[in-house]
Amino acid sequence: MNVLFCASEANPFAASGGLGDVAGSLPKALVKNGVDCRVVMPLYGDLKFRDKLTYVTNFSVPVGWRSQYCGLFTCQWDGVTFYFLDNEYYFRRSGLYGFYDDGERFAFFSRAILEMLFYTDFVPDVINANDWQTALVPVFLNLYYRHLDKFSRIKTVFTIHNIQYQGKYGLDILEDTCGIGRRDAHIVEYDGCANFMKGAIETSDKVSTVSPTYAGEILDPWFSHGLDGLLRQKQYKLCGILNGIDVDSYNPETDPNIAAHYNADTFHEGKAACKKALQEEFNLDQDGSPVMAMVTRLVGHKGVDLVRSVAEGLLEQGIQLVILGNGEHAYEAFFSDLAARHPGRVGVYIGFVPPLARRIYAGADMFLMPSKSEPCGLAQMVACRYGTIPIVRETGGLRDSIHDSGDGYGNGFTFSQYNAHDLYEACWRAKEGYWQKEGWPVLVRRAMCCDFSWNVSAQSYIDMYNQVTTLW
Repeated sequence: MNVLFCASEANPFAASGGLGDVAGSLPKALVKNGVDCRVVMPLYGDLKFRDKLTYVTNFSVPVGWRSQYCGLFTCQWDGVTFYFLDNEYYFRRSGLYGFYDDGERFAFFSRAILEMLFYTDFVPDVINANDWQTALVPVFLNLYYRHLDKFSRIKTVFTIHNIQYQGKYGLDILEDTCGIGRRDAHIVEYDGCANFMKGAIETSDKVSTVSPTYAGEILDPWFSHGLDGLLRQKQYKLCGILNGIDVDSYNPETDPNIAAHYNADTFHEGKAACKKALQEEFNLDQDGSPVMAMVTRLVGHKGVDLVRSVAEGLLEQGIQLVILGNGEHAYEAFFSDLAARHPGRVGVYIGFVPPLARRIYAGADMFLMPSKSEPCGLAQMVACRYGTIPIVRETGGLRDSIHDSGDGYGNGFTFSQYNAHDLYEACWRAKEGYWQKEGWPVLVRRAMCCDFSWNVSAQSYIDMYNQVTTLW
């Protein structure tokens, strides 16, 4: 089976979040399972490993009434073929998103993906588009390419990583930039504006999300950001597959960023050394207190407001806090002030440093993820991999991956309602569990033995691809 995985970012070349992790890891797992999966992404100005790229050709791409240059480059990475689409006007910038013309940039990218297939010997059975940046791929395929023999049998999957970001623009973008005339505007038009994600949901053969629970949640107005009505209509083609993590990269036995290496059998000494190093790095008291950590964007939907409400109470319980992240100024200021008022008990770093995140995963005892919504989440899986027990709210992928240890079989501590009292109670139970010196190591080992590898998810993707290729 041939699969073309379309993404606006992919590790290790350019990434800003979970999509980059997925696009960098899932295709590798698919290839190992016998699928010829190739990735296509933009050639950004600050793309890493540019010296590894090989020029293939160039061609013109229709952008409304204009034609734009597109260069095609390729390279092999971890057994996966990557394609890079180049246009310096659109992509030779610092950063990936947040520009005034993002709609035009990714309309060009989506059209260029299909034009690229004329210049390669690769014919995909399935094109897997991801999030709003590539949502126009199935739209353009159905409108402009389906009648051509090369494209007539291609099936499409659209994966929603975060429904909050839908690619909404004024209707004037449709004809002027996307080349979609009035006759076909209804495909992309939704609630008085052009909505790229809506177009993908309409035209793709299958719609997937990054966890089974999230697939159900987005049918509810609370989570759907306005698309619940459409998704209920298209529920027959909606499914959820839990993401995985790159267990080779996130491996406490080999991670060069941490103070000591360990596995599920040797974590007693290894984690103790990593905890000591973490406490020294943040000038925390080494008095045996449990360390509770959070590595996140400091924004409301990550549950940071709940942590702010219970922070003082956690410190009174004898818990130390370590926070890594940046985001809204109010949260940055609060945690910085908290650290200043509680030296030796609170460590805060405003910003994001990946090696420091690894040291926190390895050195902390517990990991906080009290999210208001979380389509999948990867940090809770990474925390388990490093033997750091997650405390999560039961939403999205958090609910699918972390189960409360109160039954003697779970791998973390969970709470269901989005309120500070329930978070505090879950943290209290975790703290009490930490002092159970016989039971806590059993929980740590159980968490470390959880299989969150992409091999599990890859087989579900293969089953979905096989199912979609049998459709008429």
